[in-house]
This record gives sequence, structure tokens and C-alpha cells, in this order.
Amino acid sequence: MDTTRRTFLRATALGATALGLGGVGVPAALADPESGGPESNPWARANYISAKVRRLHFPDRWFDVTEFGAVGDGGTDCTAAFRDAIAACNAAGGGHVRVPSGVWATGAIHLLSNVDLHVTEGARIAFSTDPSAYLPTVLTRFEGTEAYNYSPLIYAYRQHNIAVTGGGVLDGQASDANWWAWKSTSNADKDRLIAMGDAGVPVEQRQFGGGYRLRPSFIEPHTCTDVEISGITIVNSPMWEVHPTLSQNVLVEGITVNSHGPNNDGCDPECSRMVVIRDCTFDTGDDCIAIKSGKNADGRRVGVPSLDILVEDCRMADGHGGVTIGSEMSGGARNVFVRNCEMSSPNLNIALRFKTNSARGGYITNFHAKDITVGEVSGAAIDVNFYYGEGDGYDFNPKVSGINVENMTVRSAKQSLNVSGYPDDHIVGLHLRNVDFGTTTKAPTVAYVDDVTLVDVTENGRPLQLS
Repeated sequence: MDTTRRTFLRATALGATALGLGGVGVPAALADPESGGPESNPWARANYISAKVRRLHFPDRWFDVTEFGAVGDGGTDCTAAFRDAIAACNAAGGGHVRVPSGVWATGAIHLLSNVDLHVTEGARIAFSTDPSAYLPTVLTRFEGTEAYNYSPLIYAYRQHNIAVTGGGVLDGQASDANWWAWKSTSNADKDRLIAMGDAGVPVEQRQFGGGYRLRPSFIEPHTCTDVEISGITIVNSPMWEVHPTLSQNVLVEGITVNSHGPNNDGCDPECSRMVVIRDCTFDTGDDCIAIKSGKNADGRRVGVPSLDILVEDCRMADGHGGVTIGSEMSGGARNVFVRNCEMSSPNLNIALRFKTNSARGGYITNFHAKDITVGEVSGAAIDVNFYYGEGDGYDFNPKVSGINVENMTVRSAKQSLNVSGYPDDHIVGLHLRNVDFGTTTKAPTVAYVDDVTLVDVTENGRPLQLS
């Protein structure tokens, strides 16, 4: 691992003030990831995150991609034009790279510091489905394990003050005829990568890309500070849509994600800190929002949690979970806040979802949700699953504590609660206040959970009863 990256990981884990990363200036009381803030008012911390993670500013310089040879006819390859416009903007001290109305065909786009990729309303960036358009490989992650793999469609590595903004569309053009077909043919490649992570093979030797079938994410700022993704619409992604990795001070605001392919999570902050996901709409083929921190041995090796995550004013339709933590959570997750969100679809499985197992390890603590409106979900409204994937019987039992939900209303769900720890590893602290689970058809499951508090909690018009 190079010195710069090692320093970044240490700063992310121990507090941003160590390096003054991104100008966040986190006070000492909030810099310690083991400090959850004043227990009497945990939402003060959420308000702090909301106030600190803001829209970014760029110099008033504009670089139109057409000035660098781009043609918006949907057929001309504009990869070089995007690259040259971004490089010119960065060299000039920063500004905006403008993508005007039209259809712009391209391969991978790599952002540089102080550059806003501004996709105007009426513009559609159509990304190639030729895997070679995403080579050479870059440092990334595949389902929580580090590797050199195909470049994400939009990627940045060790950059600061970067953005993707505007009212346009980013179209990955993924379908069952290309990227999505890899889901059923990539198991051997995934197993090889996981085995490398478990064996501690140096990341530089985990070379995938050409000849392998590990799909890239759509937008991935990796080891970046001060990131904004706002206004745009994302469709037809190869895999995870927005994937901030080892990054800090990230704003995802006002975006629409409509992509129903396999593993098409809407937004996956991983090992990242000070992240706000606000006023977004998710209609996805997997979890709408999934907070992650690395997988199994490789996640424990990196050892960086996801911290200080705020989700507010969002809308979730189809998906496996509305707001999820896991399953790749080996580095831990702490201080996650969800408020003023709406979730509803017959194709939404779970509203608030926590998934882990004894191979993952890690921890989830200090989760707070309030003012949540759920129309319908096909499974449980709140689900904590210790048996996801590999299940139990491994050496790294997860630690889950401090799940707090208040002011939640559900119209209908199969089950109100499906919350189960292990006999030798209990969940500690499930606190519900003013929750109406609406109409349910299956009795709640709560097993191996200590410190359960139910205040004004109902289902089927009656107080919730736990056996």
C-alpha cells in the first residue's frame, strides 16, 4: 500500500482533523468514531452532518465537450473528448465540463480535482457496453473485496472537490445481452477474488478486468474528499450505481436511480464518512441504499468503518431493502441516521434491513430512524438477519447494538419484525417508539435480542405482542 493511501485510511479511521481532509474540520468531540455523540440527543449529530456536507463550489470556467471534438450523435466515440476536456479544466484551476443536449457515446470517464462534470438537461451520456472501454484496470472493489478490475463508468481516485451535476441522464446501457448476463457466469471469478482476500494476497496481484466477468460500478469516487453527485438520472447500470469508497464529505442529492438489473443497488457508501443522501428517488433491482465497509478477511484487513451517514427526504420503490446496512460490513458501521423517507412497492422486500453473518464480523451500532412512511413491503418492515449468505458457524460473530426507530407508519407488511441474533451473540438494544406496523399477516420474530423497548407500538390495530 502506498504512503498516501495508508495515511488516508488512517485519517478516515481516526478522524479527519488528522489531515484536515476536505476542509471538514470535525470537532474533537465528533472526530472519534467510537464517540456516538450526546446520547440524550443523537439527532444533533445528524444535524451536524447535514450542515457540514454541502454543495461544492467551482470557478466560473466552462469547458464544453464539443470544443474538444465530442459529437452528440449517439454514435461518435467521445471518450477522448471527455478526457481532454476534464484535463483542460483541471489544468486551468478547475471549473465545469459542460455536456450539452445530445447523446454522447463514451467509455470510462475519469474525473480530476476541481472538476464538475455538468450534464445538462436534454443530454444523455451513453456508456459503451464493450468491456475493453473500461481498461486498463483501476483500483476498485468488487462486493467489498479490493482488486484491480474494469474501471467504473465514472471514476476518480485520490481527487478532491469533484462533482457530477445537472439534469441529464447517465445511461449504462446494461441489459441481459451484455453486463447483466455476467451475473450467472462470474461465480468462479468471484470465488477466486474472495480466496485472494482471505489469503491476504497483495492487492496489486489481484488483477482482473480483461478475461474476467466482474462487473464495474457506475460512479465510484475512490479515496476522494469533497464529492457532489446531484440532479442527474441513472439508468441501466452494470452493477452498483453510486459507490463512494474510502471517501469523505460526500453529498448525493436530488438524483433519480431507475435500474433493475442484478446487484443494481442505488447508493452504496463503503468505508466512507460524512455522507449525506438527500432528496433522491430509488427504483432498483437490489437494495435502494446499502451502507457497506468491506467483506470478510479483506474488510477486516482494511479496517475502515462507514461513519456519520445521513439519509433524508428520500423515496424508495422497488428494491430488496429501502435502507440497508450490510452485508459487506466487516469494517463496521456507526452513526447512521435516516429521517423523513417514504418507501413503498409490492416489489420492495424490506424497509429497514440489516444483513450480516459470522464470516463478515464487524459491527453495526448507533442506528437511528424517524419519520418513516411505508406503504407496502412484501417482507418484514424491520429485518435484522445474522444468517445472510454464509450464515453462522464461522469465527467472526457480528456485533449489532443500538437500533432505534421512532415515528414510523406502515400500511401493510408480511411481518412487522424479523430480528434474530445468535444464541451465543445477542443483538443488544432494539428501541421502538410510536410505530404503527399497519396490517401484517405473520407474527413477529424476535430472538436472541436483549434490551427491547416498545413504546406505543402497534400492528393490526393492537399493541405489538412479542412471545
